[in-house]
Amino acid sequence: MTTPLVPPVEKRPGAAAGPPAASPAPAVRGPRRPGAWTPWLYLLPALVVLGALLVYPVYQLGLISFLEYTQAQVSGGEPTSFQGFGNYAALFSDPQFRQVLLATVVFAAVCVVTTLAVGCALAVLLTRVRALPRFVLMTAALGAWATPAVTGSTVWVFLFDPDFGPVNRLLGLGDFSWTYGRYSAFALVLLEVVWCSFPFVMVTVYAGIRAVPTEVLEAAALDGASQWRIWRAVTAPMLRPILAVVTIQSIIWDFKLFTQIYVMTNGGGIAGQNLVLNVYAYQKAFASSQYSLGSAIGVVMLLILLAVTLVHLRLLRRRGEEL
Repeated sequence: MTTPLVPPVEKRPGAAAGPPAASPAPAVRGPRRPGAWTPWLYLLPALVVLGALLVYPVYQLGLISFLEYTQAQVSGGEPTSFQGFGNYAALFSDPQFRQVLLATVVFAAVCVVTTLAVGCALAVLLTRVRALPRFVLMTAALGAWATPAVTGSTVWVFLFDPDFGPVNRLLGLGDFSWTYGRYSAFALVLLEVVWCSFPFVMVTVYAGIRAVPTEVLEAAALDGASQWRIWRAVTAPMLRPILAVVTIQSIIWDFKLFTQIYVMTNGGGIAGQNLVLNVYAYQKAFASSQYSLGSAIGVVMLLILLAVTLVHLRLLRRRGEEL
C-alpha cells in the first residue's frame, strides 16, 4: 500500500517556525476594589463644606452679574431682568474702572515683591543669628502677623498722623499729611501691608531653609561662593516650590486688599485716588446700590486671580517642579 505524497508547504521568507500564535484574549477588567471609594468618603465632608461656602456663593455672584439688580429689584419695586454681558460692557467702558484696575495690579505687584524680599531676607537672617535674637525676632513678627487688620491699620494711621503721630516729629516733617497725596497714601498702606504680611513669608521660608541639607551649603561655601551666590544658585532653587506657594498666597492676599485701604485712606482717598478693586466693588454694590456691577467686579477679580495662579503653576510644571 503506497503512502500518498503530500506536497511540502512553502514557508514565507522570515516566517517563524512553529504553530501560528493565538490572538491575545481581550483584557477583562476585574471588579473594583472594595476600598476604592474610601478616600472619597473621607473627603466628602470637606467637599460639602467647600460646596456650601465657596461654590454656591460664586454661582450667586456670577448670576447677579448677568442681571439688572439694584435697590429697586431688592425691594421688589421693579422686576429683575437679564442683562447678559451688559454689566461687563458698562464696566470695561468706564474709565474709572480701568484706572482702578491698573492701580490695583501695580500696587499688588509692589506689595508682593516687597513682602517676598523682606520675608526672605529676614528668613536668611534667622539662620545666621543666635537663639535669643532669633526668638525675639520671631516673636515680634508673629505679633505683627496676629494683629487684626483693622487694629493694625488704625495704629499705623495714628503713628503717621500729622498732628499727634510720632513719625513726623522724628523725621521733622511737621504737619505733612501722608494720606493727602495719592502716592504717599499708597506708600503708607504699602508699609502696613508688608508689616502684617512678611511674617508668613519669613516663617515659611525659614522652615524651608532649615530643611535644606547642610552638606550642600557647606560644599558651596568651601567652593568659595558668597552668601548671595549660595542663596541664588543653591538655596532658592531648592526652595522653589515653597516660594511658589508664598508667592501665590501673597498675590491673592494683596490683590483683594480691602481693610487697609478702606481704613487708612477713609474709603479710597480724596476723590477716589486710592481706590483698589475690592473697595471699588464695595462702593458700587453698597454705596451706590448697583449690586450687579459690584458682582461683575468680583467676577473679574476672581478670573484674574485664577489666571495668574494657573499661569504660575504651569510655569512651575514646565520646569519640572512639584508642589
